[in-house]
Amino acid sequence: MSREIQEQHVETVATVETAPAVQVEHHVIFPGPLDAVRSLLSIVVIALFVLTFIVQPFRIPSESMEHTLLVGDFLLVNKSVYAPPGVWKWVLPYRNVSYGDVIVFHFPPDPTDHVVKRVIGVPGDRVHLHQGVVYINGQPQHEPYIAAEPSLPDSFRDEFPSALYSDPGAELHWWLQMRHDVTNGDLTVPAGMYFVLGDNRTHSRDSRYWGFVPRPNIVGRPFIIYFSLRRPSTTDVPLVPDDRLGHDRDPIGKAFDFARWDRFFRIVR
Repeated sequence: MSREIQEQHVETVATVETAPAVQVEHHVIFPGPLDAVRSLLSIVVIALFVLTFIVQPFRIPSESMEHTLLVGDFLLVNKSVYAPPGVWKWVLPYRNVSYGDVIVFHFPPDPTDHVVKRVIGVPGDRVHLHQGVVYINGQPQHEPYIAAEPSLPDSFRDEFPSALYSDPGAELHWWLQMRHDVTNGDLTVPAGMYFVLGDNRTHSRDSRYWGFVPRPNIVGRPFIIYFSLRRPSTTDVPLVPDDRLGHDRDPIGKAFDFARWDRFFRIVR
Protein backbone atom coordinates (compact mmCIF):
# COMPACT_ATOMS: atom_id res chain seq x y z
CA MET A 1 0.00 0.00 0.00
CA SER A 2 2.74 2.42 0.90
CA ARG A 3 4.60 1.55 -2.32
CA GLU A 4 1.55 2.47 -4.40
CA ILE A 5 1.30 5.82 -2.60
CA GLN A 6 4.98 6.52 -3.27
CA GLU A 7 4.58 5.64 -6.94
CA GLN A 8 1.59 7.95 -7.24
CA HIS A 9 3.58 10.74 -5.55
CA VAL A 10 6.46 10.28 -7.98
CA GLU A 11 4.09 10.35 -10.92
CA THR A 12 2.46 13.56 -9.63
CA VAL A 13 5.80 15.32 -9.18
CA ALA A 14 6.92 14.23 -12.62
CA THR A 15 3.74 15.56 -14.10
CA VAL A 16 4.23 18.93 -12.43
CA GLU A 17 7.88 19.18 -13.45
CA THR A 18 7.22 18.37 -17.09
CA ALA A 19 4.18 20.64 -17.47
CA PRO A 20 4.69 23.37 -20.13
CA ALA A 21 5.33 26.93 -18.85
CA VAL A 22 2.42 29.34 -19.13
CA GLN A 23 3.28 32.50 -21.08
CA VAL A 24 1.83 35.75 -19.66
CA GLU A 25 1.12 38.47 -22.19
CA HIS A 26 1.64 42.12 -21.09
CA HIS A 27 -0.69 44.66 -22.60
CA VAL A 28 0.22 48.40 -22.56
CA ILE A 29 -2.86 50.56 -22.09
CA PHE A 30 -2.47 54.07 -23.46
CA PRO A 31 -4.66 56.83 -21.97
CA GLY A 32 -7.35 58.14 -24.21
CA PRO A 33 -7.69 61.79 -25.27
CA LEU A 34 -10.16 62.50 -22.46
CA ASP A 35 -7.85 61.07 -19.78
CA ALA A 36 -4.90 63.07 -21.17
CA VAL A 37 -6.92 66.31 -21.07
CA ARG A 38 -8.00 65.60 -17.50
CA SER A 39 -4.39 65.02 -16.41
CA LEU A 40 -3.24 68.21 -18.13
CA LEU A 41 -6.01 70.25 -16.51
CA SER A 42 -5.13 68.84 -13.09
CA ILE A 43 -1.49 69.90 -13.53
CA VAL A 44 -2.55 73.39 -14.67
CA VAL A 45 -4.92 73.84 -11.73
CA ILE A 46 -2.26 72.72 -9.22
CA ALA A 47 0.34 75.01 -10.81
CA LEU A 48 -2.03 78.00 -10.74
CA PHE A 49 -2.90 77.30 -7.11
CA VAL A 50 0.78 77.11 -6.12
CA LEU A 51 1.73 80.29 -8.02
CA THR A 52 -1.29 82.20 -6.69
CA PHE A 53 -1.27 81.25 -3.03
CA ILE A 54 2.03 79.59 -2.09
CA VAL A 55 5.12 80.54 -4.17
CA GLN A 56 6.01 83.03 -6.89
CA PRO A 57 9.20 83.39 -8.97
CA PHE A 58 11.16 86.66 -9.17
CA ARG A 59 14.41 87.82 -10.76
CA ILE A 60 16.91 90.20 -9.13
CA PRO A 61 17.59 93.19 -11.46
CA SER A 62 19.88 95.37 -9.29
CA GLU A 63 22.79 95.17 -6.87
CA SER A 64 21.01 96.65 -3.82
CA MET A 65 20.97 93.30 -1.95
CA GLU A 66 24.56 92.22 -2.66
CA HIS A 67 26.04 89.95 -1.62
CA THR A 68 23.01 88.09 -0.32
CA LEU A 69 21.29 88.37 -3.71
CA LEU A 70 23.12 89.05 -6.95
CA VAL A 71 22.01 90.55 -10.24
CA GLY A 72 20.64 87.65 -12.28
CA ASP A 73 19.46 85.50 -9.35
CA PHE A 74 16.06 83.85 -9.77
CA LEU A 75 14.11 83.40 -6.54
CA LEU A 76 11.14 81.47 -5.28
CA VAL A 77 9.13 83.53 -2.80
CA ASN A 78 6.98 81.96 -0.10
CA LYS A 79 3.73 83.93 -0.25
CA SER A 80 1.99 82.06 2.55
CA VAL A 81 4.55 82.45 5.36
CA TYR A 82 3.18 85.84 6.50
CA ALA A 83 -0.47 85.15 5.66
CA PRO A 84 -3.03 85.29 8.49
CA PRO A 85 -3.31 81.78 10.00
CA GLY A 86 -6.54 80.04 9.05
CA VAL A 87 -7.69 76.48 8.59
CA TRP A 88 -4.25 75.58 7.15
CA LYS A 89 -2.25 76.80 10.18
CA TRP A 90 -1.39 73.22 11.17
CA VAL A 91 0.01 72.48 7.69
CA LEU A 92 1.70 75.70 6.50
CA PRO A 93 4.21 77.51 8.78
CA TYR A 94 2.77 80.98 9.34
CA ARG A 95 4.65 83.60 11.38
CA ASN A 96 5.05 87.34 11.88
CA VAL A 97 7.48 89.57 10.00
CA SER A 98 10.66 89.75 12.09
CA TYR A 99 13.88 91.73 12.28
CA GLY A 100 16.39 90.47 9.71
CA ASP A 101 13.84 88.91 7.35
CA VAL A 102 14.43 89.36 3.62
CA ILE A 103 11.05 90.30 2.15
CA VAL A 104 9.47 91.02 -1.24
CA PHE A 105 6.88 93.80 -1.22
CA HIS A 106 4.96 96.18 -3.43
CA PHE A 107 7.04 99.36 -3.76
CA PRO A 108 5.15 102.06 -1.77
CA PRO A 109 5.81 104.90 -4.28
CA ASP A 110 4.65 102.61 -7.13
CA PRO A 111 2.74 99.49 -5.98
CA THR A 112 2.94 97.94 -9.46
CA ASP A 113 6.65 97.28 -8.85
CA HIS A 114 8.07 94.56 -6.59
CA VAL A 115 11.13 95.27 -4.43
CA VAL A 116 13.26 93.07 -2.17
CA LYS A 117 14.95 94.39 1.00
CA ARG A 118 15.78 93.32 4.56
CA VAL A 119 13.61 94.23 7.54
CA ILE A 120 15.55 96.37 10.01
CA GLY A 121 12.80 97.94 12.09
CA VAL A 122 9.45 96.46 13.17
CA PRO A 123 6.54 98.41 14.72
CA GLY A 124 7.66 100.20 17.88
CA ASP A 125 11.40 100.04 17.14
CA ARG A 126 13.55 103.17 17.34
CA VAL A 127 15.98 103.23 14.42
CA HIS A 128 18.95 105.39 13.51
CA LEU A 129 22.26 105.07 11.66
CA HIS A 130 25.55 106.54 12.82
CA GLN A 131 28.56 106.28 10.49
CA GLY A 132 26.63 103.61 8.61
CA VAL A 133 26.06 101.43 11.70
CA VAL A 134 22.42 100.55 12.47
CA TYR A 135 21.16 101.16 16.01
CA ILE A 136 17.88 99.59 17.15
CA ASN A 137 16.47 100.90 20.43
CA GLY A 138 19.89 102.32 21.23
CA GLN A 139 21.82 99.10 20.57
CA PRO A 140 24.28 98.71 17.64
CA GLN A 141 23.42 95.77 15.42
CA HIS A 142 25.80 93.08 14.19
CA GLU A 143 25.05 92.63 10.47
CA PRO A 144 27.41 90.11 8.86
CA TYR A 145 25.34 90.06 5.67
CA ILE A 146 25.95 93.66 4.57
CA ALA A 147 28.29 94.50 1.69
CA ALA A 148 30.99 97.03 2.49
CA GLU A 149 31.30 98.63 -0.94
CA PRO A 150 33.68 101.62 -1.05
CA SER A 151 31.99 105.00 -1.48
CA LEU A 152 32.30 108.65 -0.61
CA PRO A 153 30.85 109.84 2.73
CA ASP A 154 27.15 110.71 2.62
CA SER A 155 25.59 112.42 5.64
CA PHE A 156 22.00 111.60 4.65
CA ARG A 157 22.76 107.93 3.96
CA ASP A 158 25.15 107.17 6.84
CA GLU A 159 23.76 109.54 9.52
CA PHE A 160 20.07 108.76 9.36
CA PRO A 161 17.66 110.35 10.11
CA SER A 162 19.26 113.53 8.87
CA ALA A 163 18.03 116.90 10.01
CA LEU A 164 18.82 118.36 6.60
CA TYR A 165 17.17 117.56 3.30
CA SER A 166 20.46 117.08 1.49
CA ASP A 167 19.94 114.15 -0.89
CA PRO A 168 18.15 114.66 -4.22
CA GLY A 169 17.29 110.95 -4.24
CA ALA A 170 15.14 111.31 -1.11
CA GLU A 171 11.47 112.02 -1.64
CA LEU A 172 10.43 115.36 -0.20
CA HIS A 173 7.07 114.22 1.12
CA TRP A 174 8.78 111.36 3.01
CA TRP A 175 11.36 113.71 4.55
CA LEU A 176 8.55 116.00 5.75
CA GLN A 177 6.53 113.07 7.12
CA MET A 178 9.60 111.62 8.83
CA ARG A 179 9.93 114.73 11.02
CA HIS A 180 6.80 113.60 12.93
CA ASP A 181 8.24 110.17 13.72
CA VAL A 182 11.67 111.27 14.99
CA THR A 183 12.20 111.34 18.76
CA ASN A 184 15.58 112.27 20.26
CA GLY A 185 17.32 111.47 17.00
CA ASP A 186 15.62 108.09 16.58
CA LEU A 187 13.02 107.26 13.93
CA THR A 188 10.14 105.39 15.57
CA VAL A 189 8.49 102.77 13.35
CA PRO A 190 4.68 103.25 13.50
CA ALA A 191 2.17 100.44 13.99
CA GLY A 192 1.59 98.40 10.85
CA MET A 193 4.80 99.69 9.22
CA TYR A 194 8.31 98.30 8.61
CA PHE A 195 11.68 99.96 8.03
CA VAL A 196 13.77 98.17 5.40
CA LEU A 197 17.33 98.50 4.09
CA GLY A 198 19.33 96.88 1.30
CA ASP A 199 22.30 94.74 2.26
CA ASN A 200 24.45 96.80 -0.10
CA ARG A 201 23.98 99.91 2.01
CA THR A 202 25.97 102.28 -0.19
CA HIS A 203 24.09 101.31 -3.36
CA SER A 204 20.52 100.89 -2.14
CA ARG A 205 17.44 103.11 -2.33
CA ASP A 206 15.41 101.97 0.63
CA SER A 207 13.38 103.27 3.58
CA ARG A 208 15.92 106.02 4.14
CA TYR A 209 14.83 107.62 0.87
CA TRP A 210 11.13 106.81 0.44
CA GLY A 211 9.70 105.66 3.76
CA PHE A 212 8.10 102.73 5.54
CA VAL A 213 6.63 99.55 4.05
CA PRO A 214 2.96 99.03 5.05
CA ARG A 215 2.11 95.53 6.22
CA PRO A 216 -0.43 94.91 3.39
CA ASN A 217 2.33 95.61 0.82
CA ILE A 218 4.39 92.61 1.90
CA VAL A 219 4.10 89.75 -0.60
CA GLY A 220 6.29 87.11 1.02
CA ARG A 221 9.76 85.90 1.87
CA PRO A 222 12.34 84.56 -0.62
CA PHE A 223 13.49 81.13 0.48
CA ILE A 224 15.63 79.70 -2.34
CA ILE A 225 17.68 80.72 -5.40
CA TYR A 226 16.71 78.17 -8.05
CA PHE A 227 18.72 79.66 -10.93
CA SER A 228 21.36 82.36 -11.40
CA LEU A 229 22.51 83.97 -14.63
CA ARG A 230 25.94 85.57 -14.67
CA ARG A 231 25.19 89.28 -15.08
CA PRO A 232 27.46 92.32 -14.61
CA SER A 233 26.93 94.62 -11.64
CA THR A 234 27.78 98.30 -11.31
CA THR A 235 29.68 97.41 -8.14
CA ASP A 236 32.00 94.93 -9.86
CA VAL A 237 35.66 95.85 -9.44
CA PRO A 238 37.46 95.68 -12.81
CA LEU A 239 40.36 93.27 -12.91
CA VAL A 240 43.86 94.68 -13.36
CA PRO A 241 45.35 93.37 -16.63
CA ASP A 242 48.41 91.14 -16.34
CA ASP A 243 50.57 88.92 -18.55
CA ARG A 244 49.21 85.57 -17.41
CA LEU A 245 48.01 83.22 -20.11
CA GLY A 246 44.31 82.54 -20.04
CA HIS A 247 41.77 80.26 -21.68
CA ASP A 248 39.15 82.78 -22.77
CA ARG A 249 38.88 81.12 -26.16
CA ASP A 250 37.95 77.77 -24.66
CA PRO A 251 34.50 77.02 -26.19
CA ILE A 252 33.56 74.53 -23.47
CA GLY A 253 34.28 77.03 -20.71
CA LYS A 254 32.25 79.72 -22.45
CA ALA A 255 29.33 77.36 -22.94
CA PHE A 256 29.04 76.79 -19.19
CA ASP A 257 29.99 80.29 -18.05
CA PHE A 258 26.53 81.79 -18.57
CA ALA A 259 25.35 80.74 -15.10
CA ARG A 260 26.59 80.81 -11.50
CA TRP A 261 26.32 77.09 -10.86
CA ASP A 262 27.37 77.36 -7.21
CA ARG A 263 24.28 79.48 -6.43
CA PHE A 264 21.71 76.96 -7.68
CA PHE A 265 19.32 75.92 -4.88
CA ARG A 266 20.99 78.19 -2.33
CA ILE A 267 18.86 79.05 0.69
CA VAL A 268 18.20 82.78 1.16
CA ARG A 269 19.07 84.07 4.64
